[in-house]
Amino acid sequence: MARVLFINAGSLGHINPTIGVVEELISRGEEVVYFTIEDFRERIEKTGATVRTIDVQKFLKAFISGGRNNLLERINGLLRTADIMIPSVLEQIKGEHFDYIIHDSMFGCGRLLAQILKLPAINSCTSFAETKASFDKMLDQLSGKIPTETFDEFQSLTVMVKEKYGVEIRSPYEVFCNPAPLTIVYTTREFQPFGETFDQTYKFVGPSISSRLTQENFDLTAIKGKSLIYISLGTVFNQANDFYKLCLKALGNSDHTVVMSIGEKAQLSDLGEIPKNFIVKNYVPQTEVLKYTKLFITHSGMNSTHEGLYYGVPLIAIPQGADQPIIAGQVANIGAGIKLQMQNLTANQLREAVDHVLNDPSFHKAVANIRDSFQESGGYHQAVDEIFKFKIQYDI
Repeated sequence: MARVLFINAGSLGHINPTIGVVEELISRGEEVVYFTIEDFRERIEKTGATVRTIDVQKFLKAFISGGRNNLLERINGLLRTADIMIPSVLEQIKGEHFDYIIHDSMFGCGRLLAQILKLPAINSCTSFAETKASFDKMLDQLSGKIPTETFDEFQSLTVMVKEKYGVEIRSPYEVFCNPAPLTIVYTTREFQPFGETFDQTYKFVGPSISSRLTQENFDLTAIKGKSLIYISLGTVFNQANDFYKLCLKALGNSDHTVVMSIGEKAQLSDLGEIPKNFIVKNYVPQTEVLKYTKLFITHSGMNSTHEGLYYGVPLIAIPQGADQPIIAGQVANIGAGIKLQMQNLTANQLREAVDHVLNDPSFHKAVANIRDSFQESGGYHQAVDEIFKFKIQYDI
């Protein structure tokens, strides 16, 4: 049995794919200590892991203080979290032994902690992966729009990290992507843009989909055998009452049964009269509902996209931010759905898009192909197989 230090932060999209991995590690005899935020304590503890937490407010304040105007400002924000993450983790594990570390690709100073603790490191990548060459090319293309002082701040922050923690940062790529000797990517090489360019240190294990406890009862019998459309904008970019009203107008009183998840903060009363063919909830057990769904209207977050395609559901992707436009573009590229823009979207356009995707057999054929590749890829079982091969390589 080995002891595993797992470093993650506070985003559901980065937490969910790791649930099955942690459960599988523990079932194979590993002991896992998992750092996250208090909001996810119960979810992680149910896997059998020991949960330790970071101060999410301090973390977010440091991250946002770097600025939001460009990629390098966000990288500087991540570097500013070093003084929150590193002392907190080191204090809470003082005197303990760990055999290896698994860290998230985009949060938590994982690569820095791996070097400080001198632990063999595994990178947990819940979005599309980036090679250093592609990342550097992207940053170079943006560099003309990035103020000189932002580059200067990056340099001063890297000096600070080296002086305080004895770790050298050689490029923005190391901060933003946290590269490691092994990177677990929770998609397939075929769905990953330019998947052929990644070497064998990247293991594409496919979507990591495990059973989840639902937060409320949902009557699945009400949707079985129906022409079901499911609508969700995920857990972050979901405060969109105008969009929800547009969906009610576009699909109300149609022949479809429509399940619409509006998020925890939205008020059902703000949406006006709900058509009889709609089931509107603050929370929906997504993976269960998708098993009966004919069409998924989604923000195209990585988790939601994977789950929809895993269950063979064509998508209408309406990206809201972050990496979602890239994911939506990839959905369209493989023919598994279409991409729409939220801005200026009309009820008539949405209704026509729904009819188009439901009635064009090419979408269903493409989705069937990607569904099969996703379901055959191994998911969290394959991820842990790769981790155990890594253990042999490093004599753990």
